[in-house]
Amino acid sequence: MIGFVKNWARGLVAAAGLLALSLPAQAQKVRVGLVGTGSDIGIFIADRKGYFKAEGLEVEMISFTTAAKMIAPLGAGQLDVGGGTVAAGLYNAAARNIDIKIVADKGSIRPGYNFSSLVLRKDLVESGRYKSFADLKGMKVAIAAYGTGNAATLMAALEKGGLKWSDVDTVELGFPQHVAGMTTKAIDASIINEPLSSTAVSRGLAVRAPGDDTIYPDHQVAVLLYATAFSKSQPVAAGKFMRAYLRGVRDYNDGLANGRIAGPNADEVIRILVESTESKDPNVHRSTTPAFVDPDGRVNVESLNRDLSFFKEQKWVESATMKAEDMLDMSFAEKAVKELGPYTPKAAR
Repeated sequence: MIGFVKNWARGLVAAAGLLALSLPAQAQKVRVGLVGTGSDIGIFIADRKGYFKAEGLEVEMISFTTAAKMIAPLGAGQLDVGGGTVAAGLYNAAARNIDIKIVADKGSIRPGYNFSSLVLRKDLVESGRYKSFADLKGMKVAIAAYGTGNAATLMAALEKGGLKWSDVDTVELGFPQHVAGMTTKAIDASIINEPLSSTAVSRGLAVRAPGDDTIYPDHQVAVLLYATAFSKSQPVAAGKFMRAYLRGVRDYNDGLANGRIAGPNADEVIRILVESTESKDPNVHRSTTPAFVDPDGRVNVESLNRDLSFFKEQKWVESATMKAEDMLDMSFAEKAVKELGPYTPKAAR
């Protein structure tokens, strides 16, 4: 009888073990902050095509009006991943020993890829009020937030017109509110990202100034951020996220051609943008000027340091010795590239 009980117990334990092995592992949740612009496309694709799921991750996307507003929740561990324009608050957080790292590119300016634009109200252009950058003087210009790459783009435009920051009346607005501001004439101009800039133009509200590749060539506009609680406490999950993200970015690159979403993968990219952003018209995405996102995640450190110098001049950054290099941790992207192999455009495969 005792032997029977022992054998029965062993069988029960074995059966429980087999059952545990047969059950799918519970996905690890990753909380990701997004601003809902075209530069979020790598995350959107990785989510829609199941790349995160394949890595055993469940991504919860949380909307923010600007990347600057992600800094506090990233520092507090309420977000694992963030992304958007590099904010002065990021450097200030680092000065207070809140360790948030730039880990990959999420949106850059390259020749023909001007996803961040200065746009002017159409009536101001048609009336002759605006003819060149010098005419920005005295205008009310919307930016996403002070102390961001968005503000640095405006500063570059002002410098082209021989103007100072104080020569314009700046106002902080979330990107979707820029279009509303054009509609009501509450603002005169805006530094706005795609696809919203194309939305404003297609509605007859705005006219684009010369592109950002003229205003600020090779500008590192948006980056991917990791919270310390994620990168240091959950390095395996952080590596999985990066691998899935870069797969999404590479699919996006397969959709690009000649400064448009017109490559071999274009239809899929546009469908995902329609599903994931506020711009629901596929034709807007086809006509938009998309972001460049490096398929290996590399960032332009020189551009980051130029923006940082501007932030320091405006007293938006507290530390005089801070460098952009202090904020970088490219190890996750570098490891993912080794695992994925070098990027080969779809047309060349």
